[in-house]
Amino acid sequence: MAEKHPFEPFRIKSIENIKLTTQAEREVALEEANFNIFKIRAEDVMVDLLTDSGTGAMSSEQWASLMRGDESYAGSRSFDRLAKVVDGIFGFNHFIPTHQGRASEGILMSLLVKPGDIIPNNTHFDTTAAHVLAREGIPENLLMDFSKDPDFDHPFKGNIDLDTLRHVLEKKSDSIPFCMITVTNNAGGGQPVSLANLQGLRELCDEFSKPLFIDACRFAENAYLIKQREKGCSKMSVREIAHKMFSLADGATFSAKKDAIVNIGGLLLMNDKQLYENARNELIMHEGFPTYGGLAGRDLDAMATGLIEGTDDDYLSYRTSQVAWLFDSLKDIGVPVFGPPGGHAVYIDAGSFLDHIPQSEFPAQSLAVELYLEGGVRTVEIGSVMLSFISPDTGELVTPPLELIRLAIPRRTYTESHLQHVVDSFKAVVERKESLKGLKITKQPSLLRHFTCDFDWVENAEIKENVEAASSLLS
Repeated sequence: MAEKHPFEPFRIKSIENIKLTTQAEREVALEEANFNIFKIRAEDVMVDLLTDSGTGAMSSEQWASLMRGDESYAGSRSFDRLAKVVDGIFGFNHFIPTHQGRASEGILMSLLVKPGDIIPNNTHFDTTAAHVLAREGIPENLLMDFSKDPDFDHPFKGNIDLDTLRHVLEKKSDSIPFCMITVTNNAGGGQPVSLANLQGLRELCDEFSKPLFIDACRFAENAYLIKQREKGCSKMSVREIAHKMFSLADGATFSAKKDAIVNIGGLLLMNDKQLYENARNELIMHEGFPTYGGLAGRDLDAMATGLIEGTDDDYLSYRTSQVAWLFDSLKDIGVPVFGPPGGHAVYIDAGSFLDHIPQSEFPAQSLAVELYLEGGVRTVEIGSVMLSFISPDTGELVTPPLELIRLAIPRRTYTESHLQHVVDSFKAVVERKESLKGLKITKQPSLLRHFTCDFDWVENAEIKENVEAASSLLS
């Protein structure tokens, strides 16, 4: 049974009104969005769990930091303050600020990935994979087999499969410019990676002379879960664990919109001086001068404060407890959740929940649509819509092992009553789940299709296709 909702370790000082919509209004919104949840206007969403990226509430100290921001083009005080905090937490020799995580990925991949290269990872998330694919590389996901089982109880289901990675390195080392690991593993159920696994990965990279980069978007939540779950770490602070994690890597990409609790910003961090100089040149061409990197000085200052607040043990205790509360509450009403609960989101096994809808008809997208229709709750599909791609190596379609939806909880934003509304919306959907229908994509781009593609119900799409085919024959 779900335990009591955790006590919020903050007071609400400013509010944003929520528009309460009717089901009829939400039906219109879905039609106008062509059943793509990303295209629904934010004002038509009652509880927005689409992402925790840039959607959290900044603290009074962060708002004060905005006022202190130094907008000097070069050498600002705000950059100096950020540099001091970044060094204390990450500990790399060099870093550059960027406007968000995908900009850091873009710079790194542009410098290191060439056609045919393989980039091993536990699981690439959407933009990471897209940056590899855009350069005709191959994103190789090497998650442990048991980590693909939603019901298997293991404290570190985000771990990379070191045995399989060794096999890949032995066979294709010349095609691997670096290895990567995502903490926490966002596309794999938000699961943490252990220090032991990172140590093993470091040793394997050293053996084959490969640099190791961490996708560090949610490093603080990963560090807190290590503190809770890994032997010998309970007396360490989150910042100490984070520093140990990064000491095992050669660099990292970081979206500050997650664990630094800001609305915009990112970092690219590394030890190699030549790589840093090359990355700095790329930054100047596309983002901005190295001491602002596409951000205002006030954004740098708010990021520095957010990194301190986002690595606070008491805050992270609340954060992970709120996720666990929603996890347990949904599990209590028979929703198949991906366990154990992670640090930033609850994941639903939509393929199992809607087992009458085949993978080709996107059961996770169908469930996301139904949740919005029922309660104005916006979630996101983490399945075949988001993560499928055509392999540049084989030309075959690569699909994810599970069809998930993610309920990402924005930081310091929603209270117990908001999350109870999410649970109540699920209750109603559970009662009519057999009536849910599959979807077809009717329009899509070549990469990152989930952001902009159009859908229609399967029977509607088939009718339209048949009419168009008949018209073509007649003409």
